[in-house]
Amino acid sequence: MFGEELESVLRGEIRGDFEEVILALLDRPSVYDAKQLRSAMKGAGTDTELIIEILCTRVNPQINALRIAYNTVFGRDLEDDLRSETSGDVEKLFVALAQGNRDTGFDVDPDLAEEDANNLHEAGEGSWGTDEFTFTEVLARRNHMQLRATFRAYKIMHDSDIEDVIQSETSGHLCDAYLTIVRCAKDCQGYFAERIYRSMKGVGTDDATLIRTIISRCQIDLGTIREKFNETYDSVLAAWIDEECSGDYKKVLICLLH
Repeated sequence: MFGEELESVLRGEIRGDFEEVILALLDRPSVYDAKQLRSAMKGAGTDTELIIEILCTRVNPQINALRIAYNTVFGRDLEDDLRSETSGDVEKLFVALAQGNRDTGFDVDPDLAEEDANNLHEAGEGSWGTDEFTFTEVLARRNHMQLRATFRAYKIMHDSDIEDVIQSETSGHLCDAYLTIVRCAKDCQGYFAERIYRSMKGVGTDDATLIRTIISRCQIDLGTIREKFNETYDSVLAAWIDEECSGDYKKVLICLLH
């Protein structure tokens, strides 16, 4: 009750991007993710890119927590809404991810990596057409270390980079989702550093993406993401934010970086 009253007071006192950041900080991470997913699916149209950003980058404990939060806050079932608002192979991937059945271990099975690499080859480059079920089964179920071993095995056995294969064999939102999973498996902090970079690069700032990324990672690995940004783009992230943002909104983001 107190949290709801505080949110109501703040909504009456602050506006714009500063309001978005402050209200986001009031929520538990699982509730924040749940609210983002609901906003992506309610009303006319579906923000599939936002669903990809969340479901394809979260680990099992986060997925399970946000699924519970989604039901608690909105009285709705996440899988049911995903089935209603998306379709085809994208729907199947989203539902598989929302079930939170990815292996949570850190063990790597070299034989399984080779088997998965061969199965992925047969599902894509090695046959006419693409068997999306196999891609989804591997990418949504294996732990990240196992996936990295599979990608290495694929390169050795079939002389192709898995990202190139995905871009050749799939398209649209399914391609974007698969690539997000692959890039997070390879280098999660690098993926989010790139998201932040792209949100500020060029004319204007994609404040929504910038806010989501910083808020969602500030209790996890934002310090490492900041270092990855500085190293990759030979720049200081705080300086970029200082240049691209303004006012109290800017001050809060810079504080969260530290």
